[in-house]
Amino acid sequence: MAKVFFSYSHEDESYRDRLEKHLSPLRHEGLIESWHDRRILAGTDLNNEIDRNINSADIILLLVSASFLGSHYCYSIEMKRAMERHHAKEARVIPVIVHACDWTNTPIGRLLAAPKDGKPIASWAIMDEAYLDVVLQIRAVIKDLHQNQVPISQSQGESISTTQKSIVEPPFRSSNLRLRKTFSDYDRDQFYQESFQFIAKYFEASLAELKNRNPGIDTQFRQIDANTFTATIYVSGTRSNECAINLGAGTITGKGISYSSDVSVRGMNSYNEMLYVEADDQSMYLKLTGMWNFKNPEAKLSQEGAADAFWDILIKPLQQ
Repeated sequence: MAKVFFSYSHEDESYRDRLEKHLSPLRHEGLIESWHDRRILAGTDLNNEIDRNINSADIILLLVSASFLGSHYCYSIEMKRAMERHHAKEARVIPVIVHACDWTNTPIGRLLAAPKDGKPIASWAIMDEAYLDVVLQIRAVIKDLHQNQVPISQSQGESISTTQKSIVEPPFRSSNLRLRKTFSDYDRDQFYQESFQFIAKYFEASLAELKNRNPGIDTQFRQIDANTFTATIYVSGTRSNECAINLGAGTITGKGISYSSDVSVRGMNSYNEMLYVEADDQSMYLKLTGMWNFKNPEAKLSQEGAADAFWDILIKPLQQ
């Protein structure tokens, strides 16, 4: 059984929780046991307990983000020790990229990261697919470790301090201690606003790049107010495609982010597609409710995935 150690910033704890949930099949198969600092018991020496577990881990997962890189403890202590053990072939370090950040210019920059191509989990349209990719890569590493298993060397054992050796082992218990999270109306409203702002910036940048890449194409992005923007594509000066995207204003309930292909109806109860915020036991996500949802009705969309779904509606007629 491989011991998996999570090194992460507490700002990214929801990503650690979800990754640990996706690792459940490996745990059920008896292939892994996982450890992170939330398992430390009250009254235990924090630093010694972390040292003891990172020194005994077979796989060390670094959940990389700007918060991780900005944390002295994550970067200068845990990552440093992880890389020492990796170079000594005592453990395998896997960078798991959570958010876009300048990780390639750090000591882990030469390692093959997960998910595929080092694309941050938060940037995947469907985040469950990102977690699946990470799990499959961890499964492959476990298989490789089993095939090339080397007993822990005496020198490795001696590298652990006398103080650490004297620590009383904590009782064995499950690492599956996640509890269902609940999200308030405030949390959901904040997520709606953040998602709308993300979609607006996504459209503004995409329109600018579409114009730069294609002669004869002009575009216009207009921020009407805090809850509405429009996007228009012109072909040879003639208006071709346009849309209005509204936060709440285009819905009966006042909730949701709506897409309308007719900018004149913005603010009315008329739309072509709608995004709603939903939540599972660990995090909030976005879900389509209209015809574009038929392809994958169970899809839990990230903010980028939701923005891309709306952009697809706007750009599709030009691609046919």
